[in-house]
Amino acid sequence: MAQSERVLDLSGVTVRRGGNQLLDGVDWQVDADQRWVVLGPNGAGKTTLLNLAAARNHPTSGVVQILGERLGRVDVFELRPRIGLTTTQVADAIPRDEKAFDVVRTAAWGMMGRWREEYDPQDDERAASLMRWLGVAQLTDRLFGTLSEGERKRVLIARALMTDPELLLLDEPAAGLDLGAREALVATLAGLARDEAAPALVLVTHHVEEIPPGFTHALILSAGGVIAAGPIAEALTSDTLSKAFGLPLTLTANGNRFTATAA
Repeated sequence: MAQSERVLDLSGVTVRRGGNQLLDGVDWQVDADQRWVVLGPNGAGKTTLLNLAAARNHPTSGVVQILGERLGRVDVFELRPRIGLTTTQVADAIPRDEKAFDVVRTAAWGMMGRWREEYDPQDDERAASLMRWLGVAQLTDRLFGTLSEGERKRVLIARALMTDPELLLLDEPAAGLDLGAREALVATLAGLARDEAAPALVLVTHHVEEIPPGFTHALILSAGGVIAAGPIAEALTSDTLSKAFGLPLTLTANGNRFTATAA
């Protein structure tokens, strides 16, 4: 994919469910060579936005284009294999007695567990290669349900990359991790961000401390609306965070990492 190619294009997107407005007139564009972090408090609309980008939901109004295809005019079951996705819903759907290797490999068939499908040697090698790259090769024969939270997160990212996606969506990948596991994961994602062959990346988080080095853009959401969007140095500021979270915050940049505290 050419670096300048647009992978996501949302125009005037509104989502209403059960009388609640979850997104309100959102405009957002993501190009293939960009790495985006989506920040905001609980209820900001982050997960709703990610589900649109993953072709899991449709907007109430507005236009969502994913990898050149418009939602509502495309077979989402053909589109979804082109998108890598890690969410708690994906994790919860995986059988706890599934081997870690098969958790990764079954993504080639879009399945959550082994059944009667057969795999090519290329599938086996790709799954093994991704597990090596993510530092979980030693977990190949371990059951998914016996893995630590940090190990599960890495296995799930390997799974999300199995189909060589053009867009990778990560929903709070560091949630529930201890400090050591979080920092190890941030370092891994920083390596992915630096890789020119990696797909476009979108990472959802509540915490600026979880933003990996190498992420280029930020989208700040609050109450379903966009507070700021653009290059990270412009969109991620004390002012935009304060508006999003509803209290005075001070953003501090330390090299290529961030912290935020009450002002």
